Formats: sequence, C-alpha cells, structure tokens
Amino acid sequence: IHAPTQHNTTRHHTMVRKNRVAYFYDPEIGNYYYAPGHPMKPHRIRMAHNLILNYRVYEHLNVYRPFPASKLEMTKFHSDDYIDFLEAVTPQTLRLAKKEAMQYNLDDDSPVFDGLFEFSQKSVGGSVGGAIKINQGQTDVAINWAGGLHHAKKSQASGFCYVNDIVLGILELLKVHYRVLYCDIDIHHGDGVEEAFLTTDRVMTASFHKYGDYFPGTGSLKDIGVLGGKYHAVNVPLNDGINDESYAAVFQPVMTKIMETFQPGAILMQCGTDSLVGDRLGTFNLSIEGHSRCVQFLKSFGVPVILVGGGGYTIRNVSRCWANETALMAGIKLSNELPLNDYYEYFGPDHHLHISPSNMEDLNTPQQLHDTKTKIFENLRHVSPPSVQIGGAAAAGPRDPMISEDLMEEDHDQDEGSMLDITPDRDGGSSVDALHHQDRHSHSPSQTPPAPAEMHPRLASSATTPESEEPRPSNGEPEEACANGAECLAGCPYVWDGGQKPSEARNPIDADGMLLESLTPWECATEAAKSGDLGGETAAMVVTVTDACMAPQLETKGEPSHGGAHGQPLMHKL
Repeated sequence: IHAPTQHNTTRHHTMVRKNRVAYFYDPEIGNYYYAPGHPMKPHRIRMAHNLILNYRVYEHLNVYRPFPASKLEMTKFHSDDYIDFLEAVTPQTLRLAKKEAMQYNLDDDSPVFDGLFEFSQKSVGGSVGGAIKINQGQTDVAINWAGGLHHAKKSQASGFCYVNDIVLGILELLKVHYRVLYCDIDIHHGDGVEEAFLTTDRVMTASFHKYGDYFPGTGSLKDIGVLGGKYHAVNVPLNDGINDESYAAVFQPVMTKIMETFQPGAILMQCGTDSLVGDRLGTFNLSIEGHSRCVQFLKSFGVPVILVGGGGYTIRNVSRCWANETALMAGIKLSNELPLNDYYEYFGPDHHLHISPSNMEDLNTPQQLHDTKTKIFENLRHVSPPSVQIGGAAAAGPRDPMISEDLMEEDHDQDEGSMLDITPDRDGGSSVDALHHQDRHSHSPSQTPPAPAEMHPRLASSATTPESEEPRPSNGEPEEACANGAECLAGCPYVWDGGQKPSEARNPIDADGMLLESLTPWECATEAAKSGDLGGETAAMVVTVTDACMAPQLETKGEPSHGGAHGQPLMHKL
C-alpha cells in the first residue's frame, strides 16, 4: 500500500462516529484492462484508493490485501468446467476455443483479457475475506470496491462480470448468519444474485434499478422469488432521471420495511455508481451525496455490512463516490476540496469531491413510486419474522470452524494484512445447489433451526449441551434410532429401516394415493405433517427430527457450516 504523497498535510475531514472498518485492496487491481474502448476500467478502483490515502482516511481503516480465491472456493457457486475454462483461456488461445467461449458467453461485452482469472480471484478474495471478518465479529463494516460483479451466472459471464463474488460472499455469511440481506443500488438489475438465491428464504434480494428496454431486461415488480424463496426477491423498477429526493422516497421506506420483516443477521450491499448523474452508461440523476445517503441509511440499522463495488463508467465520479462512502463508514466527513493526489487532473476544473445533479426530467411520478411501494409492502406481509434470535452471531465473535487454530494465530500476526484461505466445504456440487435443496425440504424460517444429528469430530471437544434443555416429548412412542445414529425424539410413528424407503411397520399413510414406502424419510415426515396424522406440537417437531436424521446426507467432505438459532453448528452444507 503506497503512503500518501508528501505534500498532503492538511486535515481534509471531520470525525463523526467510529465503526470498525475492514478495507480490502490489492495494489495490482488497477493494472487489469478489459479492452480498448471498453467502459469497464478497473483503474477506477486505484483512483478511489488514492483519494482514500490522500484524504488520510486509511488511518481509520484496517487495511487488508485480499487472499486470492481458489478454484474450489469459486465452484461453491460456479460450475467446474466454467471456472476451469476461465483459468485456462487467454487472448492468445481464444481463437482455438471459440465454441467454448460462446458457450460461456465470453464476447465483446465480457471479453477475455490478460489476467482475467487472477482479476477474478482478487475480486472474490476481497468479498469472501470481508465475510470472514464479519463472521468472526472482527469488524462492523467490510469494504471491497473490486467486488460487486452481480451479473455473473453459474456457468456464464454476463455484463462485464465473470465470477460472482457477491454470491460467494453471501454463502460465506450464511455459515454464521441464518438470514442475509442483499441490497443493490446499481442502475442495472442484480440478476445474477437474485437468480442464485431465487428459491431460498434465507437470503432476501432487493434491487433498485432501471427497468424496461435496458440491460439485463429483468427485475420486474412481479418478480418476487419462487418456491421457498417466494416473496424474498424485492424488485424496485425505476425510470430515467430519478433524483436524490425521489430515490430516498422509495429506498428508505422499502428498506425499513424489509429490515423490520426479514430481520437479517448481516447485509451485503452492492454500491454500483452507474446510478450517478453523468455516468457514461447510466440515465439516473443521483448526486454522490444522494448515493452515499443510501449506504449510510442501511448501516444505521446497526447490522454488520459488506460494501462492494459494481458498475460505474465515469471513473472520476466512481472514485469520488467510493472514497466518500469509505470515509462515511469510518465515521469521517470529507471536505469538498479534493487533496492533491496522483490523479488530480482527472477532477478538474473544480477539483471538488461532490458533483451537482443535472436538470434532466425525473420520469418517476410520485404516484408511480407510491404504487410501487404499496405493492412491495403487500408482498412483504407474507415474510414471517424469525420466532427466535437468529442474527447477530458475529457480534459474539464465534471462531469460524473452517479456519484452524494455526491459521487463526497467523491471522493476528500478518504483516501485510492478507486474508486467509479457507477449506472449501464442497462435495462435487455447488453450495448454492445444496442451499436450495435444504430450503425445498427444510423447516419454515419461523421455526427454530434444527439441531445436528451428530457432532462433527472437529467441534465435538468444544460443544456443550445446556443442562437446562429438556428432551422433546415422545408422545408415548419408543425412540427409534436411524441407521446413521440420529435419535428420533419427537415420536415419529414411522421407522426408517436404514434403506432408501421407510418401513411399513407402523401407520403407513396413503397421501393422494402415494404410499409411504415410496417416500424418503424426509417426505415421510412431511406427508405425515400435511395429512394431519400427527397433531399439534408433534407435527411441527417431526420436521425438525427428520432434518436431524438427514443431516449427514447434507454434510460435506470438508468442515461443517456453523450457525443456528443459538450459535450451534449445523451439519448442513450451505
């Protein structure tokens, strides 16, 4: 990290309120170059960093150089073949792999450039590293302006984005926090993130974007999620010219309602700056102050937050905005007069931090915004708040079970502040796939998360069971042991004989003509609860018990995830 220039000795900021801020920056990130004439310029991140240095904001940050993400970490979401191709392809070899490049949507918008894979590693490393710091309770805010590539899909590049650092960061947060909120103020819809978590109720996505004849063309008000994730995707479609006042009039009420109903344990916010006035590709009319006010508003709820970058193609304004938001998170109000810096000539002729909105017409009428809010509020009525405290685990500072004691000691004694690699908890498939599998067959978010059926050896030595905890009632039925050793304590009247089908020894149910012998243990319990064969409390508990029975099947080869209502380790692969 370069020191500020020698001539910068003036105090250019005022202290407001202090947060612990982990700031991730790789000095090489600005060297990457998409293509001649391409609007995406990683150099903007270096410019923002230079302002942070010369405003002396860095003195109030914990600065880290992110550890490059491994292929295994990336394939927690992305497909193996796609990541293998990104690692192997170069501009020189592209002509030999045109068919594969077309398959993975590598085109003029998302070109193959020198260092593409390394660029993606650094981008992901900062977002995942920030999530680890949040999970360990070591910071209130984590910042990675090299992240925010929200269009990347599981097996395709899209919209200048190759590897979706946001999805991977959220997956890391889900190891500790039962619910995670994603908020996107880029002018483009955050389609890649919404698509990744479309069927889960553990992640809510909220995107404020231009909608219509505009990339990527998704994000209708009617897009609200599907299956278990229904009502957990919030889309706020906006028209050209929206200004600070109109934006705040929809952003603040919607986010307030989301925070009240969803009650996340952590937030990841994409701060794309193509929503600013004068952006090369954008058509909104936000000032830096209006954009930053959204970030401040979300942080005011007191929930740990990760800020990532995103779009933004007038690079002098991108760097201004991100420097300002970094300072605000550190409790610093910057002066409008820019200090001397390595890119001072970029900010002429006034050399000011803030920019003025234009006189473009706001095509968002008050009635349209009111109708949008009303519909969103109606949808959010279907989101039930957790019945137990499921967030804030990081505040107590639990150690991430994925990091060994040796690595923990090394983390506290690093000279360069590099983040540590983690052992991927992956078993041949993506962790997002497993999360969706869990949500299709899991308890309601209003129920207490299930306890593990069997403690992982790595955690067994440190785990304790509260003495005051009472065993679940058995309703007079003997406790049956599943083949994997999990005890069914809720008195489920069906026995799993260790095979793929439950036994017909007791009370088989014919539900819609489907006999229980054709069901898995999970479906057995679910059908029992649906049919009313089990009543009252037992019907609710049977899902939890069967969840415990099935837990080892969701366990990974690596280490278990950590989370739950009381900070207990869950055996589910996220």
